[in-house]
Amino acid sequence: MREHQAMVFRTLLRLTGSREHLEDLAQDVFLRLYRALPSFRGEALVTTYLYRIAVNVAQDEWKRRRRDQQSLVSISDETSGWEDRLPHPGRNAEELMEESEFQGMVEGQLERLSQVERAVLVLYHQEERTYEQIALALGLPIGTVRTHLHRGRKKLREGIEAARAAGLPAAKGAECKASL
Repeated sequence: MREHQAMVFRTLLRLTGSREHLEDLAQDVFLRLYRALPSFRGEALVTTYLYRIAVNVAQDEWKRRRRDQQSLVSISDETSGWEDRLPHPGRNAEELMEESEFQGMVEGQLERLSQVERAVLVLYHQEERTYEQIALALGLPIGTVRTHLHRGRKKLREGIEAARAAGLPAAKGAECKASL
């Protein structure tokens, strides 16, 4: 399972958008996999099975967050560890800030999508999974995956455009990213 550890952490981080409780969530994924292995029929790849479990754990985390109604982390919050999330200092501060603002905007818009749209977008664009792999992982027909991908991209694009129209800052290179 060590070979799948990085994939599970990466997927959970992208689906939940937070490092908070990430290790606990990953442990939950592997615990659920261990418990489910006796009933695993081998009709799909273990990675597909693992993606499905990771999506389920992320959905459980979204529900928990909704119940807790946690406030957003402020950049001025000294306990948030935002400094650790800055990219390599090879670029100038203005580019880093613009990119960071755009990433924040995208993450904010991703959170506004339905759980299934967000999961499909993350698995397709960030995890580079095929329609078939996503369909297996989420238990959806391929046509439904394509529909959720199309609608999710459209909502993401419209949300980013609305945020820009409202005067929120974005990265210069955002045009290509917003064309999802």
